[in-house]
Amino acid sequence: MTSTDERPWVAQYQPGVPADIEMPTTSLVTMFEQSVREAAPDTALEFFGRRTTYAELGAKVDRVAEGLRRLGVRAGDRVALVLPNCPQHVVAFYAILRLGAIVVEHNPLYTSRELRHLFESHQARVAIAWDKTVAALQEFPADMAIPTIVAVDLLAEFPAVKRAALHLPVPKLRETRRGLTARTTGTVAWKDLLASPALDAATPHPDLDDLAVIQYTSGTTGRPKGAMLTHRNLFANALQGEAWMLDAERRKETIFAILPMFHAFGMTLYLTFGVLKQAKLVLFPKFDPGMVLDAWKKSPATVYCAVPPIYERTALAAKERGQSLRSAKYCISGAMNLPDHVVELWESMSGGLLVEGYGMTESSPVALGNPFHPSRRTGTIGVPFPSTWMKVVDQDDPTREVAQGEAGELLLKGPQVFQGYWHESEETAKSLLDDGWLRTGDIVTVDADGFTTIVDRVKELVITGGFNVAPSEVEEVLRQHPSVKDAAVVGKPLERGGEMVVAAVELEDGASLDEDALRAHCRARLAAYKVPKRIVAISDTPRSMLGKVLRAKVREQVLPLL
Repeated sequence: MTSTDERPWVAQYQPGVPADIEMPTTSLVTMFEQSVREAAPDTALEFFGRRTTYAELGAKVDRVAEGLRRLGVRAGDRVALVLPNCPQHVVAFYAILRLGAIVVEHNPLYTSRELRHLFESHQARVAIAWDKTVAALQEFPADMAIPTIVAVDLLAEFPAVKRAALHLPVPKLRETRRGLTARTTGTVAWKDLLASPALDAATPHPDLDDLAVIQYTSGTTGRPKGAMLTHRNLFANALQGEAWMLDAERRKETIFAILPMFHAFGMTLYLTFGVLKQAKLVLFPKFDPGMVLDAWKKSPATVYCAVPPIYERTALAAKERGQSLRSAKYCISGAMNLPDHVVELWESMSGGLLVEGYGMTESSPVALGNPFHPSRRTGTIGVPFPSTWMKVVDQDDPTREVAQGEAGELLLKGPQVFQGYWHESEETAKSLLDDGWLRTGDIVTVDADGFTTIVDRVKELVITGGFNVAPSEVEEVLRQHPSVKDAAVVGKPLERGGEMVVAAVELEDGASLDEDALRAHCRARLAAYKVPKRIVAISDTPRSMLGKVLRAKVREQVLPLL
């Protein structure tokens, strides 16, 4: 099962990268505790200049775990995190896992409506939330009231942090009719959890195959589904990342946590891989080039993984300042296509290769990557990671592999592949085949060496700024406006990578198009990145005989006009 005849891509690995990793034998909690012991005096977290050692991090996790236990959290319970990147996020993540409970990550910039849909699914009874988002959780209908919300005041614990640095576009609450606004039965301050004594060391640890995280994704449809990821899934993906970044040393690396930790890429890169490597994590609640470069002067980044627009903006800002980025040795781009001009710009400023990778929430998330080696091929998403298998099949018959070089749907198999969707057996069966192969929904071609190129997407998600936007969700919101009869949402490819969200609306009789009003309507109900940048009027929304929006026809009709 390890021959290069069966896996020709192994020959393209950086010399020394193994074909297979040694599989994890313990949970993420045991891995975390090992890092705390071995790197106790080293800096684990840096947040606006304030540092937390691994020993201090471990002590905080023990206290917060005990605080959560006293709030009634037990093994198997879901605990919601609604936080930006901050030290409290790291502490909460491992405190929840320490109890054998399950982390459910959420975007803190989501509206109350968006959050409510997720809470309806996982039904967490405890939420740890940035204080700016607590009101959004309290706006839930009375029958969905969250029994306990732990409010995290970042400025209270880090008074030196400038308010401007934490200014994020939190949605304004919409007015609700009297009687529909819920009030939780208990709101607890984060500092009260930190004041708890340490958790009894005899408290059972989670097992390797216990569920660790429910990560919501739109997958190949527009409705969010909770991908179930075990300790084994996430630990294995961290070990695969360690094998790929072969020369990265434990206790030596500085990782800039730019990507949100509520996103699968950021979660694995920082919360699992970063802790496994006993690295210094420099945390940023939002991306700001000036903020990043200021931090770079004090703690030069060696690992800087991001999406193409962030690489470009960082490099341009550094060039303007005349500031060196030569410390950055390990740079992986994901979530959207990586343009050649961004690669050239970044590599002219940094000390290593910028390589593109591929993953999805259902694969924890990383599954393929370009080697940190001259064998890398720009324009491709690389080759499968160690212990990862792929095949390309007929989209209509996933049991039939297509010929080498022919376009087909990418299937993946490996220890990082998820366990299915939370309480969604039918959707699980569509994505996860009986023999463990994951249907990605991406149409690819693969060359003789295993380098893979995405040529089309079965899923109709719009990828903007590295985030997935489900067209059906935006369409539903647009149809709620009194002037809109029907709507179709598509992505317009941008020259610099990614897509722009575009909406085509069919107006009610007598109505006229008011883009500003429709955008304001969307902003009140959706996170900012989901709001259409352009809205155009069409006379008739193309639909199939079954009533499905034909977005391909919408693209043909609308995009040439923009």
